[in-house]
Amino acid sequence: MEVQPIRTEADHAAALRRIDSLMDARPGTPEADELALLATLVEAYEDRHFPIDDPDPLAAIEFRMEQMGHAAGEPR
Repeated sequence: MEVQPIRTEADHAAALRRIDSLMDARPGTPEADELALLATLVEAYEDRHFPIDDPDPLAAIEFRMEQMGHAAGEPR
């Protein structure tokens, strides 16, 4: 196992490919440890490079209402 920092988009893509190949790793194995490390590194990279803002509370409520088949302002 040779885990490297994720610094570039190419590193990120390679880490995702490796994660995909490790998804069936048995707990307690070196492969499972590598999977955990890579997942942590990918999460940190994505948090830094692809941040997701919290949703607007009203927009989140309206979205959920639409998912449930209700329109905003519609009586129950």
